[in-house]
Amino acid sequence: MATGLPSYDEAATLIAAYSRELHMRPFATEVVGLRQAAGRVAAKALLADREMPAFPRSTRDGFACKAAEASSHEFLFLAGSTRAGDAPTGLLPAASVWEIMTGAAVPAGADAVAMLEHVEQVAGKVRLIPPRVLEPGENVVPVGVEARTGEEVVPAGSRLTASQIAAAAACGYSSLEVFKKPRVAILTTGDELVGVDQTPGPGKIRNSNAPMLAALVEQACAEPWVLPVVRDNGAEIETALREAIQADMVLISGGVSAGKFDLVEPALAQIGARVHFTGVRIQPGKPLVFCEVPRNESQAVPVFGLPGNPISSAATFLLFAHPVLSGLAGSNEVRPRFSIAVLTREVKGKSGLTRFVPSACAFHAVNEANPEVAPVNWQGSGDLAAFARANCFAVVPEGIDRLSAGDLVRILPFF
Repeated sequence: MATGLPSYDEAATLIAAYSRELHMRPFATEVVGLRQAAGRVAAKALLADREMPAFPRSTRDGFACKAAEASSHEFLFLAGSTRAGDAPTGLLPAASVWEIMTGAAVPAGADAVAMLEHVEQVAGKVRLIPPRVLEPGENVVPVGVEARTGEEVVPAGSRLTASQIAAAAACGYSSLEVFKKPRVAILTTGDELVGVDQTPGPGKIRNSNAPMLAALVEQACAEPWVLPVVRDNGAEIETALREAIQADMVLISGGVSAGKFDLVEPALAQIGARVHFTGVRIQPGKPLVFCEVPRNESQAVPVFGLPGNPISSAATFLLFAHPVLSGLAGSNEVRPRFSIAVLTREVKGKSGLTRFVPSACAFHAVNEANPEVAPVNWQGSGDLAAFARANCFAVVPEGIDRLSAGDLVRILPFF
């Protein structure tokens, strides 16, 4: 174990606190159409513009009635019919029922809806089939029970998914005020890197980290700014960093270990970086650097020095950079989203480290069981072929020697 390095939990707690503090900053906003709002962060709370529902609504096809009358099992007169979208009818007559469709307004005087399959109909009369009884309120959504006029339906800081967009539409929002997308500078370093469209010569590799990080940034609903590759030269790295800090966040890939040509940390020191931590007790991703670089007297830019190996780079982005990016986007979500699955194959721990093992999870659970997950066969944190077969990281906590098949395990999905 590397003495002095924070554990995963310690580093994650620091990141969450830092991300929450970002909410104290003023963020620019813009107005977008409802169709363009998916993935964005609401800058203002969305309020109900009327009672929800605005009328007592049936949740079933059937017959609106008085529960006490229906539960007598006497035949009741069929007084009329209402479809969804019809205006509410008048008062339900005594000893009567009203045919009603799902979503339609329940007539005044009715306090329940008998489901269509629970009644028998004979010559214009309807009765509830014994021994079934109805309770008042059954299959009826009362006025305003979902939300009252002016009540907050979607809080500010919420990431807008399909459910929030549906709620916004129901409240009459054709456009929404959202926070502007953060801009993220992506800076890859290394003499070994060549372009994606080039054939690598001896000792060279294609630059896979820049497009991977750009994709992760876009999935986080932010704007990637991919800068040219910087060679292993301290002065060039420093110059590139001074340009990169014009963004809202900087991701540097490579050059953060302790080798002779790992020159990122000295370059960060040259431009006045305030370091929060250098290294975390995790695998992969142990050499991670998190710091802030002053842009001016009043503002500092969060900077992550990510390891150069692609799986390490992806893991540290998801665990640490993404929560900060969420904070920069105005979101309330300042911790990674973990889930639970059942291991189908043993996975080993690592002494003194929390392991994040590339794994494949079958999220389509069968018979309401937990999803099943298995580690992929991989040859280290540069194995992109294995990474392409994975869709999550399985977490082996620090201090755990191994997890066995059948154990529950925490997983970190790749979004």
